[in-house]
Amino acid sequence: MKKPTPNPPETDPVSPYEPGSKKLNDAAEAALDFHFASIADIKATPRTPRKGFTVDPERDTESLVVYLVETLAAVDVMVHQLVDRLDSESRYALLGISNSVMLAEITANRVLDQIDPPA
Repeated sequence: MKKPTPNPPETDPVSPYEPGSKKLNDAAEAALDFHFASIADIKATPRTPRKGFTVDPERDTESLVVYLVETLAAVDVMVHQLVDRLDSESRYALLGISNSVMLAEITANRVLDQIDPPA
């Protein structure tokens, strides 16, 4: 039986560089530098915040955390409304999400207590 494609040409599988040689290391470094930006290049790139969704940088920490707590509470209410309409595995998955939201809300409340301790 004949193959539809010919055999690949005989090639030497060995790299032209000696293992562990400086030339091999330099070639690898050049390839990596060509294909991937260095950390220094990434850090040197100026950060340009997007205007679509931003939080006012002038807002104080307390008001930001209060907003966070209110948002988490609203998400928890929405999840519980969905839980009432589902059954079995989907219900358990949403209850797990609800627990995660509740833990985040408790943590945010703890941060608020540290910012402005109760009397």
